[in-house]
Amino acid sequence: MAELTQVLRPLIPVDSEEALVDASTRDDAAVYRLNPERALVITVDFFGPVVDDGFDFGRIAAANALSDIYAMGGRALFALNLLGFPRKLLSSGVLEEIMAGGQEIATLAGIPILGGHSIDDPEPKFGMVAVGEVHPDGIVTNAGLALGDHLVLTKPLGTGIIATAVKGGAATEGEIEAAVRSMTHLNREAAEAMTASGVRAATDVTGYGLLGHLRTMLSNSGVSATLRRGDVPLLPGTVRLAEAGHIPGGTRRNLEDLGGTVRFDPGLSEVDRLILADAQTSGGLLMAAGEEILEDLLARLDGGPFDATVIGRVTDGPEAVVTVEP
Repeated sequence: MAELTQVLRPLIPVDSEEALVDASTRDDAAVYRLNPERALVITVDFFGPVVDDGFDFGRIAAANALSDIYAMGGRALFALNLLGFPRKLLSSGVLEEIMAGGQEIATLAGIPILGGHSIDDPEPKFGMVAVGEVHPDGIVTNAGLALGDHLVLTKPLGTGIIATAVKGGAATEGEIEAAVRSMTHLNREAAEAMTASGVRAATDVTGYGLLGHLRTMLSNSGVSATLRRGDVPLLPGTVRLAEAGHIPGGTRRNLEDLGGTVRFDPGLSEVDRLILADAQTSGGLLMAAGEEILEDLLARLDGGPFDATVIGRVTDGPEAVVTVEP
């Protein structure tokens, strides 16, 4: 929901005690309190194909939409489909593949798809409105980072670069399979570990890239951070494909938008910098964990398909500045 925040913010002033999270903080989803024990978590996300296979595209789009619910510490309840598709291709079978992919992820998440909306569109687009719930006292937001917190990332980076390479026919089958495996993996288990261990500040890494989402967290918390490039996990082929020039336009814009809020070590290459700003699809959760809960959090995350990695730490200093070390 953050993509058009800057445009929408002056248009939708919020004056409601029940609106616990709105667009003003550029968080992952809206949260609306129903009563002292329950609040709705609601988000929407859709986009064009990032892979060639229709079934995988449907799975990726559904997992990406549901990720916002998990990033807020919520439990998914149901979803609505959002579909744009060219009428002339209705008999191709691709539409059925996309919808089947979305349904598979919804089934894995344990939720029903209750309906949706479709339009005639020259380029296929798919996504979901996802609805979940959370206790009002248990909301995990992109604020509240504290000095000394460890930054934990649950999935490797590189999906934007690999998706761009897919369009250019440059990614290998193994690289594509690894990226699809990451993008279709639900963040549900990571979110359960997050809430069980007491993490209160997190976000999922999507279109603004790791650095962009981290900067928002730091700005909302009034702190800074140090990141270690060498500790950030990457999908197979990410460096090779980035060095070959398969960089999404959104990734380049992300890096430009960071301006002086990121201080890179002089030894880091342009490729290193672009990877950290790579626009992700259905990325992992970025959590801030205090020293007292870090060991428990990592133990709960252990055993998943991806290694949860400590990639940096929250520091004092100029507000919302990220220092990137090799």
